[in-house]
Order: sequence, then C-alpha cells, then structure tokens
Amino acid sequence: MLTRKFLCLLVFILLQGCSSIMPNLGVTNGKLAACPSSPNCVSSQVEVNDKHFIEPIVVKGSSADAHDKVVAVLESSKRTKVVVNEADYIHAEFTSAVFRFVDDVELLFSQERDGEVVVNIRSASRVGHSDFGVNRKRMEAIRSKLQE
Repeated sequence: MLTRKFLCLLVFILLQGCSSIMPNLGVTNGKLAACPSSPNCVSSQVEVNDKHFIEPIVVKGSSADAHDKVVAVLESSKRTKVVVNEADYIHAEFTSAVFRFVDDVELLFSQERDGEVVVNIRSASRVGHSDFGVNRKRMEAIRSKLQE
C-alpha cells in the first residue's frame, strides 16, 4: 500500500515537471520581470535587502565581448537551451536531470563603463515553491566562469 502511494506521488511530481507554463519573461522599461513571492527566484534588479537579491555580473570587455562570453558559458552548460539571443538580452532554459523541471535564466546587458559591462540577471523556477538554492548557485557558477 505504501509503495503504491509513493508511486502515485512520484508520477504526480513527474507530470508537474512536464506541465510547466511559460512565465512572463523579457524586458519591460529596461527591467526584467519581478520575482514571485516564492523563494525559487533570484534577481539583480530588486532591492538589496530583498531575499531574491543577487549582485549583477560584471564582465570585462565591450558589450559584444561580454555577450559572446555569456553565450559561450551558457552553451557549455549541461541541459541548457538558449531561447532568445539578442545583442542586449539573453533568455536560456535550464532543465533538471531527473524530473525535467525548467528554470528560466535571463541576462540583460547594460551600458559599458571603464571597459566593463554590467549584466543584470534573473533566474527562476517555473514550478514549485522552493528550489533549495539551485537558481542562486547556478548564477554564482555562471559568474565564476565569466570571471576566470
């Protein structure tokens, strides 16, 4: 009996992962979408004291160089698909290995200053409440690769 309940729960979780709805993404008035109230999102465009806050990524070089570096890092990541690739905006989908959950990563390139480009970032899970810090860890890993 317990095995049957566990199996039903597992099937339900798998179906939830496959039924995610595309969230409202993109840039409006120079801003990425706001994070939901759930803790499964990080953004560099919220107030510093907000639980969702993460520092933007600063990349050395011109806007074109920064863009190329970001695309190279995204394309080298496992289970990642770049969906939108524009000069000042990138949207990529990261899919989890086991349950196939999709997280949306957005990068918005700001003006160059002193040979650096500020990249505002947002990473959010499409489904669920908690992500156990996966989105924050992913963005910090991307930051680390870009600053090597």
